[in-house]
Amino acid sequence: MKRAVLQTILLASLVLILLAGYLGVRHLLNLPFRATNDALHQRGSSITLDFLIPGGTYISEKMTIGEVIKIRLKRKSSTYEKALRAISDLIPPKARWAVDLSLWVFWCFCFMTFFRVFTFMGYGRSLRISLLMGSVIYYFVPDFSSGKGDDALFLGIALLIIAIRFVWKRRARASTLK
Repeated sequence: MKRAVLQTILLASLVLILLAGYLGVRHLLNLPFRATNDALHQRGSSITLDFLIPGGTYISEKMTIGEVIKIRLKRKSSTYEKALRAISDLIPPKARWAVDLSLWVFWCFCFMTFFRVFTFMGYGRSLRISLLMGSVIYYFVPDFSSGKGDDALFLGIALLIIAIRFVWKRRARASTLK
């Protein structure tokens, strides 16, 4: 009984902390950008919002911090990304997919090797976890295909394999219990 009450209290406090964090961030993102930045400058704060201002963009009095962040995140053209996009446009689409598949298999193989060498996991579990971890790494690593379609595809494959295994095990347990 005591353990259940303690776990309920811990879960409730976790939910309250997450809710307070969500509401706090939401409140901060709805503050007016210029007034908040000016107030930080007047106080002589070491952290201001100047780093959020995209170059060549006019910030009106009514814009919120969230709107400025959205404008800042829309511009994702670093020198590295421009060079990678120029190179990837030279590669035919089928070859791009082959290179992307090879990159995904490479990351999955690296995790599979790590799990098999440094843990006592079996091949099946280490394969499923390495597919998931390789897909997550592949999602964040720059690749030769533009867009997130290939990233979502590889992540979906890993999640589908994990879901199929989960359903298969549950059905096997249910048939064993009958």
